[in-house]
Amino acid sequence: MALMPVKDALARLLDGAAPLASETVAIGQAAWRVLATDIAALRTQPPFDASAMDGYAVRAADVASVPATLRVIGEAPAGKGFTGTVGPGEAVRIFTGAPVPAGADAVLIQENTRLSPNGVEALEPVAAFRNIRRQALDFREGEPLLEAGRLLDPAAVSLAAAANHAALPVIRKPLVAILATGDELLPPGSETGPDQIISSNAYGVAAVVEKMGAVPLDLGIVRDDRSGIAAAIDGARAAGADIIVTLGGASVGDHDLVREVLSSAGMTLDFWKIAMRPGKPLMFGRLGDVRVLGLPGNPVASLVCSHLFVAPLVAQLGGRPHMLDIRDAVLGVDMTENDQREDYVRARVESRDGQLVAAPFPVQDSSMLRILADANALIVRPPFAPAAPAGSPCRVVLLR
Repeated sequence: MALMPVKDALARLLDGAAPLASETVAIGQAAWRVLATDIAALRTQPPFDASAMDGYAVRAADVASVPATLRVIGEAPAGKGFTGTVGPGEAVRIFTGAPVPAGADAVLIQENTRLSPNGVEALEPVAAFRNIRRQALDFREGEPLLEAGRLLDPAAVSLAAAANHAALPVIRKPLVAILATGDELLPPGSETGPDQIISSNAYGVAAVVEKMGAVPLDLGIVRDDRSGIAAAIDGARAAGADIIVTLGGASVGDHDLVREVLSSAGMTLDFWKIAMRPGKPLMFGRLGDVRVLGLPGNPVASLVCSHLFVAPLVAQLGGRPHMLDIRDAVLGVDMTENDQREDYVRARVESRDGQLVAAPFPVQDSSMLRILADANALIVRPPFAPAAPAGSPCRVVLLR
């Protein structure tokens, strides 16, 4: 049976994955969330003509010819405006952010003045409305500010706060339950027996999930036991998981029970096995409203599949745009022909004379995490790609 191409598997995976429902969070918790609805200004900013500098509020006509001496009639610090009116030959000491008093139409900066026994002496002329931030310069009450779907980066959060939003409607973060299976697995820090290894996949998958703005839920390590796997899946559903990611146990071995248990729980299998290396035994199905992704047990295959499949699914449910960073490059070494699977080859990419050059690591075993950690890219080799000498064009997915 022909294996499903990677692009078809991704399309099936993302089909119908609409952004989740919204929730309202305090402005202090809104950073890096996705705005669920358009928002408008709840106030005008600035709410009044405000001084942009420390200096003196004056009438521009009074300092058109300098030097000119003005009588200081009061002071306007930020947060406490001067309530009188500036008349001919008068000035008010003013500070940045303070309202410009009535009668004044300019701010003479402090550096261009000199105190005298009779008041303040203007040393430079100042044009009308110079050094004044006019009312509504930034935005006016009721004006649209941010559109739904905007990632609330620092500038967007600051804008919403300045517009007097104490809370914001945001798309709920997807909850991703992560389940590692295998009798051989122990958590990091354990003393291993002769037949055991340390579980690592869940931590890398969780990191991908968090980077995409979702919440990972660690279901721990479950032995190759039907009842234990079923209980963990029930726990994920009870917790409200939007996605269940299983690690290992979905292949064809006698101890690979995950697919069987999920099917018994009611999962509708969409596809199993794709034309990809590493990652052939990828599984996808639906358990009611929960999407289920079965990743390979090999650590590298698990992480590569996380970048290619988990990340875009999580991003789409969370309302975030997500595109792999794919670049044109040339091969730094010769590569042999490829078989029927799309190959994602761990590589180092560097820029030489403005051209990206990709050099694959000589060993590509899907258990070698150190190679993946040293790699900064994946060379994408299409199915049945012919042998390619060094210098041939290629496509790479940048990892960092």
